[in-house]
Amino acid sequence: HVDLVESGGGSVQVGGSLRLSCTTSRYDAAYSRFCMAWFRQAPGKEREAVAAIDLDQAASTTYADSVKGRFTISKDNRKNTLYLQMNSLKPEDTATYYCVADYAQWKGNRWCAPVAELGSGAGKTWGQGTQVTVSS
Repeated sequence: HVDLVESGGGSVQVGGSLRLSCTTSRYDAAYSRFCMAWFRQAPGKEREAVAAIDLDQAASTTYADSVKGRFTISKDNRKNTLYLQMNSLKPEDTATYYCVADYAQWKGNRWCAPVAELGSGAGKTWGQGTQVTVSS
């Protein structure tokens, strides 16, 4: 298991940008060993995956349709830090955002599931969540 600590949440106006960070507080946890993703949950709505990153050399990424072209997931293995750069923010992006990690298993052509296959993220390791509020 990896202990995840998130930061970077806050309030921003429509069209603004925000960058979320997720780091580990454990010395023996390396992001290179885990599949990583960002989820979010708005009040009254189901938890959903918004961005995921694979363990291949290219660090392949996938995104929910609702954030594609606006959000970018990336990671720095040396710093054990996961990022979510959020641009052109909309009120519907308001949610609690969670950093999620899971042990990788080779699936034949990839190590990690894409966003479309992540579902609710049950069984994975979660950060504490950071609130993002986008207002007009």
